[in-house]
Amino acid sequence: MHEARILTAPRKPSGTVPAMEFRRIGDLPPYVFTTIDTLKVEGRRAGHDIIDLGFGNPDIPSPGVAVEKLGDAVRNERNHRYSMSRGIPKLRQAVADRYRSVFDVELDPDTEVCATIGAKEGFSHLMWTLVAPGDVAFVPSPSYPIHIWGPVLAGADVRQVRLGPEEDFLANLHAAYEESWPRPRVVVLSFPHNPTTACVDLEFMEHMVGFAREHDVVLVHDFAYADLGFDDYSPPSILQVPGAKDVAVELYTLTKSFSMAGWRMGFALGNGEIVAALAKLKSYLDYGSFQPIQIAATVALNEAPGYPEEINAVYTGRRDTLCGGLNRAGWPIEPPRGTMFVWAPIPEPYREMGSLEFAVMLVKEAKVAVSPGVGFGPGGEGYVRFALIENEQRIKQAVRQIRRALTKLG
Repeated sequence: MHEARILTAPRKPSGTVPAMEFRRIGDLPPYVFTTIDTLKVEGRRAGHDIIDLGFGNPDIPSPGVAVEKLGDAVRNERNHRYSMSRGIPKLRQAVADRYRSVFDVELDPDTEVCATIGAKEGFSHLMWTLVAPGDVAFVPSPSYPIHIWGPVLAGADVRQVRLGPEEDFLANLHAAYEESWPRPRVVVLSFPHNPTTACVDLEFMEHMVGFAREHDVVLVHDFAYADLGFDDYSPPSILQVPGAKDVAVELYTLTKSFSMAGWRMGFALGNGEIVAALAKLKSYLDYGSFQPIQIAATVALNEAPGYPEEINAVYTGRRDTLCGGLNRAGWPIEPPRGTMFVWAPIPEPYREMGSLEFAVMLVKEAKVAVSPGVGFGPGGEGYVRFALIENEQRIKQAVRQIRRALTKLG
């Protein structure tokens, strides 16, 4: 008769942790923006006044009427329970009403609108419903990082299509399609564009809808800067194109339009099947934003519809101050027609440094933090991005400090 033995793994020395292999995040590159952020923090700890024009974190207050309503809603205990993952009905109706009044687009709040916990959550989970390993997504290059990595995290292969100054995006898109195998299942768009500030017209959107119909692809348009157009430019919604709902879904957010970044209030709008797929996925993942936030967001949309115009005026002044000051300092920059950013080519005497080294120099020598273009993908090299998140006096100060630091500008 044999004695049973219990086999156990060798005991590890006390205090050691087994090596872990993590899924999905292994391919994520180092977040280069942390280099600048670290230098900014170190500089401030050393007593330096670092002007932060790097992180696009809006500093303009949220609408007062929404803040007041939030306080009232929080004090109502009935709002402390789980909410609806797709958004409360009045909120979905409010954003549908805004699309009707601003873009002349009719949306069914029950089937063509889904609230999201900000645009990043909505976009990321949209990718989960639209692509999987073996699929291809086309994404502009450079791009806001989640536009590149959202499809990657869903398992898709991302093919980057060049966008920016001196680039013909539509021609590049058609060429990329002919060269791609497998063919793309999704094309990601975002206009006005972060970081390049590129703007398009309705004719461009019509072309994209035609492209999607012809090639059987889905268009995902992140409309984060829907209400930030300058010099009489009004950004078009892709849903303004007849038949767009057959092939497109759009992300709209209160983050920039109503300066409600921390509230995390966004929407997926358009194609009913895609919206339903996202709502089904979200029903397993969350219960939506805290209900008082949804109630206050409803009030912002309904009772402060002109607030984006006030924000526009602020950003226009900041844009003119920054671009005018840098142009006078010998750094030629074209003022953007949209977004809350300025996409600036590195001045010729410093171009060989590359965007990260140049941005490091600015934070060290000029005490001004900007975002290096390479952080937005390889297409961003040679540029830095300024965020218009300081008042005009601070921006004037930043310009003076940059002018003193960049001695090669003459």
